Amino acid sequence: MVAMAARPSDVLAVEYLQRRAGVDPPLRVVPLFETGRDLRAAVDAVLSGRAQPAGSFGTGVLAAFVATPCAGPFLAVALGAALLLPLAGSVLVFAALGLGLAIPFLILAFVPALRTRLPKPGPWMVRFRTAMAFPMFATVIWLVWVLGQQAGIDAAAALLGLLLAIAFSLWLLVGAGRSRGARSAVAAAATVIVAGAAAWSWSTLRAEPERSATATGPLRSAGAWQPWSTAALAQARADGRPVFVDFTAAWCVTCQINKRATLSDAEVLQAFRANDVLLLRADWTRGDSAITEALRGLGRSGVPVYAFYAPGAPAPQLLSEILTVSEVRAALSARAAKTARSEPEASSPRLP
Repeated sequence: MVAMAARPSDVLAVEYLQRRAGVDPPLRVVPLFETGRDLRAAVDAVLSGRAQPAGSFGTGVLAAFVATPCAGPFLAVALGAALLLPLAGSVLVFAALGLGLAIPFLILAFVPALRTRLPKPGPWMVRFRTAMAFPMFATVIWLVWVLGQQAGIDAAAALLGLLLAIAFSLWLLVGAGRSRGARSAVAAAATVIVAGAAAWSWSTLRAEPERSATATGPLRSAGAWQPWSTAALAQARADGRPVFVDFTAAWCVTCQINKRATLSDAEVLQAFRANDVLLLRADWTRGDSAITEALRGLGRSGVPVYAFYAPGAPAPQLLSEILTVSEVRAALSARAAKTARSEPEASSPRLP
């Protein structure tokens, strides 16, 4: 029978034998291989004043690419405006964004005394680099969840299998001998493994998930989210019914936070039911072209976007990207107050 617990001395003995055999414990295999040595050399050149203009430009492009994977709540309005403005205005917006990204580096460049306040290099950098692998692992988990929302649980499992094949192939390549023949054989085996895993998972990754609800059926009662469509929105507005549209995506972190913190709040849902608001959710996870056109019509180029269509209003009210309970309730209260004021006017007789 396998023992369920081990003495501390046994654990230390096993680790000692692993070290002697050159085998790392499981959590120490993170720095299995290194990339980006040329980038680190470029950074060292910048700090020492030996950088060429082309290298500095390339480093800035890479920094901008790494720093802006998502528009988030602060760039949505700016990017939406940049897509609608003339060429000169768009260039000005993107130049301002680039300037904001460059300001910390410019401050360090023009105020040399601040460089002395930067942390000194040392062994802590290696440990910090290893620790930063865990946020990357968390990102992989999140992206696998996003894929599961897009293509189903089978696609998520297929992606995990593909990632396992890639990791195993990298392990083979790192552990290959120095002889050219051995490395060629290992490289061929790794290629076959990755190609086979990719071929096996491709059809599953491309599959469409089953949808349990459609937007073409009859509109249900308030308080239940329904898939967005232009027909559903037009029908509700023609019926004089208030509509709240949640433009969202599974890969949008801000959208998921707002969905759980605000749109699932009991007070908000009760306010929606009390005002007979039709709730439509426009899922932009797969880049639906109709939703893209609707976002462009609202002057937006990304999500989240929250639009409240009051009956009789010529245009929707756009709420902030960081949605709060008080903001949603205020929008509904303003609509209710306006309706209450208009009802006596409509019911009172007109004088000749």
